[in-house]
Amino acid sequence: MFNVEQINGLPEHYYGKPLAPSSSIERIAHAEGFLVATGANVIHGGSRACYVPSTDNIRMPCIDFFRDAVSYYAVRAHETVHWTRHESRLNREFGRKRFGDEGYAMEELVAELGAAFLSADLALTPEVRDDHAAYIASWIKVLKNDKRAIFTAASHAQRAADFLHGLQEQRNAGVEAA
Repeated sequence: MFNVEQINGLPEHYYGKPLAPSSSIERIAHAEGFLVATGANVIHGGSRACYVPSTDNIRMPCIDFFRDAVSYYAVRAHETVHWTRHESRLNREFGRKRFGDEGYAMEELVAELGAAFLSADLALTPEVRDDHAAYIASWIKVLKNDKRAIFTAASHAQRAADFLHGLQEQRNAGVEAA
C-alpha cells in the first residue's frame, strides 16, 4: 500500500481535494442563553453527545456537526436533562445497573420527554432524529412492564424542566442584584 503522495505521475482524479467548508450554523441566542445559564459544564468535540456522570460533564459535538441549530439544541437539551439526574441536583437513579437495562431505558425516556418539554418552552421544533427509533425500542419493554412508567417518566421530565427553569431565575436574580 502506498499513499498517493508517494507516487509520481498519477492522474489528477487520484488526488483527493478538500471539501469546501460548509457555512457555519448560527446559534439561537435564547436557547444558547437558557442552556448556558444552567451552569452545566459542556465539553465540545467528538461525534457523540452524552452526559458523563463520573465527571459531571456534558459532551457535545460542535454545532457544525448537526444539520441545523435546532437539532443541536434539542440534543443539548436532552443531555442537560440527563445532567439534572446528578445527586447534587435531582438525584434520579431508577435502579440502573448497566447500559441498556430498564433503569437506563427509563432515564432515556425522561431525557427525551424533558428535551421535548424544553424545546416547546424555547419555541424550538426539532426534526425526528435517526436514533429516535432505537430509543423507542428500549422504552417499549419498560412501558409494557409498568403501565404507569410513562406517567413516572413525564413527572421526572417535568421536574427536570422546572429545575432548569429555576436556574434561569437564579441567574437573572444574580444579574439584577449586581
